[in-house]
Amino acid sequence: MLAAALLTMGAALPMLAAVTLGVGPAALAAAAAVDANGQLEDHVLQARFEHITQQLRCLVCQNESIADSNVELASDLRRQVREMLVAGKSDDAIFDFMTDRYGEFVRFNPPLERKTLLIWGAPFIMLLLGGVIIYRVARRRSRMPLDDEPAARA
Repeated sequence: MLAAALLTMGAALPMLAAVTLGVGPAALAAAAAVDANGQLEDHVLQARFEHITQQLRCLVCQNESIADSNVELASDLRRQVREMLVAGKSDDAIFDFMTDRYGEFVRFNPPLERKTLLIWGAPFIMLLLGGVIIYRVARRRSRMPLDDEPAARA
C-alpha cells in the first residue's frame, strides 16, 4: 500500500514541479519526448524539428539558423519549436507563430506574398538598374571622339 502511494506520488512529482516552476504541461511533455541525446524520440518529429530550425534565423546572430546557433535565445526558440511539435502543431502553424511574434526577418526564405514582394524583387530591380546604367554609360562613351583622331579644323 505504501509502495503504491509512493509510486503515485513519484508520478505526480514532475507535474507538481512543473506547476511550481511555472513550466506548462507542454514543456513537460516535450521534455518527456526527448531522449538522452536531446533528440525527439519520434524520428518523424525529429526530422520536422531539424527542417524547421534550419529555416528559422537566429535573431541575435542574424546569419545563422537557430539550429546552428549557441545563443540562449536560439536555444529558447528551439525549445519552443520542440514543444509546439510535441503538442501537434503543423509546420505552417509554427512558422506563422514565429513570423507573427518576430516578423518576416525570422525566416530565411519568407513566402512570396504582397508584403514580401520588395524582399524578393529587390535583387532583380538592382540588376535591371545596373544594366540600364551600364547601357547608358557605354552609349555615351561610344559617341565620344577617340583620343587618337585628329581634331577637325575648320
